[in-house]
Amino acid sequence: MSGCELTSPQLRCVLPFEAAPSEVRLLRRAAAKQLNRWGLPVDVDEAALLVTELATNVVKHVGEGVSATLVLEWRGERLRLEVHDKSRRLPEVKSVTCAEECGRGLHLLTALAADWGTALTAVGKAVWCELELGTGRACRRLERAAEALESYQGNVAGRSGASSGAALEESAVELIADLLHWTTARGHDPDDILDRAQMRYEAEADAA
Repeated sequence: MSGCELTSPQLRCVLPFEAAPSEVRLLRRAAAKQLNRWGLPVDVDEAALLVTELATNVVKHVGEGVSATLVLEWRGERLRLEVHDKSRRLPEVKSVTCAEECGRGLHLLTALAADWGTALTAVGKAVWCELELGTGRACRRLERAAEALESYQGNVAGRSGASSGAALEESAVELIADLLHWTTARGHDPDDILDRAQMRYEAEADAA
């Protein structure tokens, strides 16, 4: 069950869900459908990816089958995504070189979102992130790419003799490979993801 309301200048939608892999897929589709209905200038696929990560963190770190809630909210020049659950244990970001269970999803939040954070609530906690709306998206893409590559730099820092440019290039390859592994692990076709990314890049390059 969901409820949406319009209060100038905000849009807000509340989507309760059960923390389970099948429910996370349904939640992702419901969020994408709602954002398309609103028609906000935001990358819907990117927002849906962040919804998946926020909800998956509940499954992994709070427990499968627990009740949680996704809140989509337009706040001025940003879209805010919040997932509420009844655990008061706040997540923490660990080294990008640790195993996936250390919180890889939170590193994706850091790389993709304009901002993110956590907050204790009266009944548990909320983990939130924000995406920028409107113009300047291409510039923000470059900023996110630089931040992600700087994080992945640690994976190649130990290779002696590598120039800064070569190290960044290798980090980009590592990042893309890791994302393809992440895609495959969730049952998606990595070739399809690459094709869609290429098409989006070419469309945005042509529009620039």
